[in-house]
Amino acid sequence: MVEIIDLEKFEKAAFILKTVAHPMRLAIVELLTQNETLSVNEICEKINGEQSLVSHHLINMKLKGILQSSREGQFIHYSLKLKEINILLDCVQNCTCHF
Repeated sequence: MVEIIDLEKFEKAAFILKTVAHPMRLAIVELLTQNETLSVNEICEKINGEQSLVSHHLINMKLKGILQSSREGQFIHYSLKLKEINILLDCVQNCTCHF
């Protein structure tokens, strides 16, 4: 009997991987695994990024369900919605492949 593989779980995994597959997005995820919540300005300072570019990445990851945000006055704070993403980061960072 041939086992049929359910591609849906791989489609979900590919979606998540594509969403975070950028050095700045990975840095943002790393920051948010170390800090429960950070404002856009705090993220910009910590990764030395321009606010418009950082905001673009934050909004993209929020729309795709990786991050969540809350407003406190004029500041927007971001946190991880998909908390398990830190397991993925640990796995990738411990990879011994060469690029």
